Amino acid sequence: MRVPLADLPSQYQSMKGEIDDAVQRVLSSGSFILGPEVAALEEEMAEATGASFAVGVNSGTDALLLALLACGVVKGDEVVTTPFTFVATIEAIVHAGATPVFADIDPETFNLDPASVARAIGPKTRAIMPVDLFGQMSDRTALGALASANGCSVVWDSAQAIGSKYDDKPVGAYGDCATLSFFPTKNLGGCGDGGMVLTRSGDVHARLLKLRFHGSGGGYYYDQIGYCSRLDAIQAAILRVKLGHLNQWTASRRRHAATYRKVLQGGSVHLPAETAAAYHTYHQFTIRHPRRDELKAYLKDRGIDSGIYYPAPLHTQSGYAWLGYAAGDFPGAELAAAEVLSLPVHPGLTDEQVHYAAQTVREFATG
Repeated sequence: MRVPLADLPSQYQSMKGEIDDAVQRVLSSGSFILGPEVAALEEEMAEATGASFAVGVNSGTDALLLALLACGVVKGDEVVTTPFTFVATIEAIVHAGATPVFADIDPETFNLDPASVARAIGPKTRAIMPVDLFGQMSDRTALGALASANGCSVVWDSAQAIGSKYDDKPVGAYGDCATLSFFPTKNLGGCGDGGMVLTRSGDVHARLLKLRFHGSGGGYYYDQIGYCSRLDAIQAAILRVKLGHLNQWTASRRRHAATYRKVLQGGSVHLPAETAAAYHTYHQFTIRHPRRDELKAYLKDRGIDSGIYYPAPLHTQSGYAWLGYAAGDFPGAELAAAEVLSLPVHPGLTDEQVHYAAQTVREFATG
């Protein structure tokens, strides 16, 4: 049996008529950059995520950068974040002119450990950037309190957490900003790049609108140096179609996660933790095993895809050696990088495929 990690062609076929109609609507309108489709998506996303405002941008990476700038991060500032994440998180900090300062992760949730964050905060800290990894929101209570006590902004990297909740509140209801990615394989993915910044602040919203459009509030007048980071109307129209399916897709992901838990419970596989406060949307179902590479090969031989997110924490990567960290500085992140393996969990899978994948993992773990 074949079990793919993602299946975008099948997803498209399942809603082909809706997507084709949406694309044709945009092509017929002649409004390709921003315009009514983007404005409508922004309104719908703000409502769906608990934000007051949503600003569509070119990518999830741009969303992080513009959010930092809109929150006042400047050259010489420091931003505390995790080394166990996709590189875009710290790319944005560096491009904003700030310095990433790492804190370690909670080995159970893979998200930032508030105690480690507290130790990393210093006099130059301007913001904290937690990552809601694999679909589970970071500790909003503890990290929010740390930011408030130290006069920091919080920019939540929620690229993998659309639809997630913490204390029954969605990603846009917390902090100064939260950012989303619409990369095609995300839980809500477009047919190309795209991203969004969510905020409850009218001032931050106004700054974001200028930043994404060359620093202009309209016409050929420029209040600041800005960027060309606008969400395409075709992407917005496609995302509006997919947004209507998101709750159903999330339910499927959670059902698949429950199957994995039932089959793998009590074995040598370390299952992902769900905190009591968090509603996990399983962008990835990420297990841990000390023989991870052997397990990955075993699954591949039996037609089951898997992924390693992420094989080396960022403080050990050569491109960021200038930050001055070394192997051993963040043992939680380093051990996770050596053991994590993400199993197929996307909503296009059948229950039979998930059960087969789970049973195969169990066979390896008990063999």
